[in-house]
Amino acid sequence: MKLRHNKKRNTAFLYESLIRELTKAVVKKDDFLKEKIVKMIKENFKGNSEIAKELRLYKTLEETNGLDLYTAERLVAESRNQYLKLDHKDIFNSQTNLINQVNKEISSEVFSNFVPNYRSLATISQIFNDSIPVKQKVLLERKIVGTLVLESKTNNKSKNMPRMDKLVFKTYVEKFNSKYDGNLLKEQKELLSTFLTSFSDNGLQFKSFINEEIGRLKSEVNTLMELENVKEDTELFRKTSKVLEILESYRSRTIDEGMIKEILKIQSLVQEAKTSDD
Repeated sequence: MKLRHNKKRNTAFLYESLIRELTKAVVKKDDFLKEKIVKMIKENFKGNSEIAKELRLYKTLEETNGLDLYTAERLVAESRNQYLKLDHKDIFNSQTNLINQVNKEISSEVFSNFVPNYRSLATISQIFNDSIPVKQKVLLERKIVGTLVLESKTNNKSKNMPRMDKLVFKTYVEKFNSKYDGNLLKEQKELLSTFLTSFSDNGLQFKSFINEEIGRLKSEVNTLMELENVKEDTELFRKTSKVLEILESYRSRTIDEGMIKEILKIQSLVQEAKTSDD
């Protein structure tokens, strides 16, 4: 028997739905809504609250991969043990409060946002649920273990940025700065510095900044494509269109090291094009 999954009682789904709504607010340049959502996320998933602890357990199982089988099985087992220790009444009340806030202050449509990893979050929710049959639970745990041992498509070279060690990223920044003779653009410095201060809020401000910067770059590239010298040069127009395609693709991509490097390069290309046009 397949149990029905209540997505509004899935802490990770609530969080991801708000992140999608935040992205939409940034794209629409609705600063009032953006700040409201950022405040809502920070207040509801703050510090060491029970709902924040539960969210971290979801993220651990959803974002990890490349483990050996033994470690993956231990991680699933330990995550379930930690989940059982949580105050579930407190989590339920926190979810109820957040749902009511969203309905009153934003819209119930938030819960209709497309969350790409919804199936994975639903599976994790079910392995935390003690009411499902043992056989189904074991099969679901096997499924999660399978994702934990699976190597990422980029052989783990492209990691989710908020999970990267801060010192490791500082080293990366220094190398990037050295490569370009220390002449980072203002927007490049802002991009890197925003990341380095993003650990305090689980990368929330960084994600917001990235969305705003992508929107700015798309506007800049669209402006470049209207220039006569770009229109008249077939190859230049094709390359500029390719840059726009890359920026458009970010809507369905997870923020990772590869994306950050691409954005840094696009920032340079846009600035060079603007300078040459002047």
